[in-house]
Amino acid sequence: MTRKPIFLTSRRTVLKTGAAAAGMLAMPAILKAQDKPGEIIVRAWGGAWGDALREGVADPFTAATGINVRFDFTEDNEIKPKIWSAVDQGRVPPIHVNWDTTTNATISALRGVTVDLSDLSNLDGLLPLAKPAGLDGYPLVNTYAYVYVCAYRKEAFPDGPPKSWNVLIDPKFKGRIALYDDGIGFNPIAVLAGGGTLADIPDNMEPGYAFYRKVRDNNPLLGEDPDFTSWFQNGEIDVACTISVNAREAKQNGIDVEWTIPEEGCKVDTDGLWVPRGLPANEEHWAKEFVNFALSRDAQQKWCSLLGLPPVYPGLEPPADLVGDPAYPTTEADFARLISIPSPILVENQPIWFSRFNEIFQG
Repeated sequence: MTRKPIFLTSRRTVLKTGAAAAGMLAMPAILKAQDKPGEIIVRAWGGAWGDALREGVADPFTAATGINVRFDFTEDNEIKPKIWSAVDQGRVPPIHVNWDTTTNATISALRGVTVDLSDLSNLDGLLPLAKPAGLDGYPLVNTYAYVYVCAYRKEAFPDGPPKSWNVLIDPKFKGRIALYDDGIGFNPIAVLAGGGTLADIPDNMEPGYAFYRKVRDNNPLLGEDPDFTSWFQNGEIDVACTISVNAREAKQNGIDVEWTIPEEGCKVDTDGLWVPRGLPANEEHWAKEFVNFALSRDAQQKWCSLLGLPPVYPGLEPPADLVGDPAYPTTEADFARLISIPSPILVENQPIWFSRFNEIFQG
């Protein structure tokens, strides 16, 4: 999508610090108090995404450990080759924790550049959604689910929400529609909107590419997460395929934006956290502590509530404005109404889809 010296002696000492630090791992005996890093660097997305991670996880982690958390907002697809190169060449990676799409994280895991997280204490009791599909152990851990919704400005749709994704090719909205700049979240949906079926994915994506060529002729805006919120707030677009977080932020900022799931459906996906290989032992330890902290009840409750996304920690209440929202799936029935593409298919095919999207829209 196109990123200090306390609680060190033992788990008993950690537990004395209260609920915020209760999920921390015991400090390995080989690591000394003076080995605690002054900061860790977390690759993150900007806008509402980074704000939520800071308030829900990073700031409480700093309060509990004394370790500052610095965000690196390099896009996920741009940081990936930098991490790979560092690991391949035996250099220290440029970040400590990568907040990543599950698909990208899985590609890195299959390359062997991720640290195993199976010993994190807060994995116990999480929903099955937390476990990365098709991988041994926990080379990454999923942290929440999200839906790529059809977000729209209510003023532009006085008769009710769009019923079909064909709204993106309606000449009435020429120049006032938006997609992610690589088509993420919409590539499978484009196949359905173009007259294909789920059985066509991934072997026959041509209905989707034909639909994209029609969308291209409607002059869409192409961007990343923060762009969608800005576009709605500035009145530049009427309808978009974007993660519900971005539309919700615009709505919370006073813009009359809503979202819906059209008849063709919407794609559901997950993001996760992972730690790259090659960090000094003490930094790897505290990077894993950050991930473990992000899986704790309190962190999941606050972080995911701020994002408006269903967490992997069970039993947490959704934000009041999202109770019953189909874009906030919590049950098997909720997920069954959405479109989920298995990770192995995404890993193998998503780079191809991105390339074709770029050819169509920018070639």
